[in-house]
Amino acid sequence: MDHAVALVQAYLRVNGYLTVTEYPVVEATRSGAMQTTTDLDILAFRFGRASVLGQAAGRRRAKGASSPLPVDPALDIQPHLPDMIIGEVKEGKAVLNKAATDRTVLEAALSRFGCCDAAQSSAVTDELMRRGRAETPHGHRVRLVAFGSTAPDRRGARCQVILLGHVLAFLRAHLRRHWAVIQASETKDPALGFVKLLEKAGADRPAGKGGR
Repeated sequence: MDHAVALVQAYLRVNGYLTVTEYPVVEATRSGAMQTTTDLDILAFRFGRASVLGQAAGRRRAKGASSPLPVDPALDIQPHLPDMIIGEVKEGKAVLNKAATDRTVLEAALSRFGCCDAAQSSAVTDELMRRGRAETPHGHRVRLVAFGSTAPDRRGARCQVILLGHVLAFLRAHLRRHWAVIQASETKDPALGFVKLLEKAGADRPAGKGGR
């Protein structure tokens, strides 16, 4: 997986999203053969009312105790509204590829999570292409989000922009805020695991003298 995609995936998962990365979009050619026309860097879906179960005290925990999952305000999440992100991830400028605003590609993304049927996807796709966000007949919000190291030259792009520097800063702050829990657990997410290692190693501290 691309390093930048892995970083964004860790960020979205920490914020309560289920993710699919580098999702291939396959089309039939005129000869009837099948070919991959593009892939979508990241698809993410977050259910409404996501929460965290209360931490156990010893072996006991208040039954049903939970609290809202803390999320990054930059994601503009509405707590009770299911949210889907179709994301483009760049190491350079945060822009959308042409494919990311292609009707066929967007309809394939909507179908992947079953957020609307074929009869409804056309109208949702129209709104998504026009405004960069749309709401499905079932009440799900769908958004186009571009992730990258630098902002695009023009802010007229019909999508939300989140910079990778912000993503990394949020992850590090999240780890520090919940260090007691995170230190006692293991993660198989490579990007989150690497950021955790940086925190353990004290990446912000001046380098000392090596050796003995």
